[in-house]
Amino acid sequence: MNQYDHKQFKFTPATLAIPLYSVFFLWLVYWFEVKFGYNFNKYGVAPRTIIGLRGVLFSPFIHSGIQHLFSNSVPLFVLLISLFYFYKDIAFKIVFYGLVLSGVLTWTIARPSYHIGASGIVYLLFSFIFFSGIIRKYNRLVAVSLMVIFLYGGMIWYIFPIKEEISWEGHLSGFIVGLLFAVTYRNRGPQKMIYTWENENYVDEVDIFLDEEGNFIDLNEEKED
Repeated sequence: MNQYDHKQFKFTPATLAIPLYSVFFLWLVYWFEVKFGYNFNKYGVAPRTIIGLRGVLFSPFIHSGIQHLFSNSVPLFVLLISLFYFYKDIAFKIVFYGLVLSGVLTWTIARPSYHIGASGIVYLLFSFIFFSGIIRKYNRLVAVSLMVIFLYGGMIWYIFPIKEEISWEGHLSGFIVGLLFAVTYRNRGPQKMIYTWENENYVDEVDIFLDEEGNFIDLNEEKED
C-alpha cells in the first residue's frame, strides 16, 4: 500500500475560481481600454529603462487586441487550473515570483519596444508543469506533462525569434524561469508515491517466519515443543 495519503490532489473552489477570475480580469482591463479609449501599452515592459520596470507587474494584464487576448486566455485558464490542482501548496509562489522574475529577465534581454501580454506567464506555467512532472517521476504528473505538451507543444517554437511582432524574449524568459522553478521546488508539492515495500525501514512480514539462515520456521512444531 502507499505509505502516504492517497488524496494528494483535491479539487477546491479556489482551483477553478482563481483561474476564472484571473482571465476575467484580463478581459476587464481590455474592455476598459476599448470602452474609455485608453491605450495601456506604455505600461508594458520597456527594456533597460527605469520606468519600464513597471511593466514587470503591469504587462501581463495588457493586450494589443482580441486575438492576442484570446490566444493567451485559453492556455492560461487551463494551465492555472492544473497548477492550483496539482501544486496548490506552491501555486501562488510560482505565479507571483514567476511573474516578477520572468518580467525582470524580459526587461534585461528584450529588444527596445513595449512588451505586453500574459504569454510570459503562459510559458512559465507550461515549462514548470511539464518539467515538474518529468523531474518528480510521478505517473499522474507525467501524464499532465504529456497532456500539456500535446495541447501546447507547438508553443515551443515561439521562444525563438521567428516572428518580428511576437515578444519571443518574454516567452523565453517565462520558459527559463519555469524550468528553474521546477528544479528549485522539486521537493515541494506532490511527490512520487512510495509503497511500503520501497521504504528502507519496512520489514517484510515473511521475515518473521524465517530463521537466521533463511529457512522457513514451522510454527506448528514450535507449538508442540
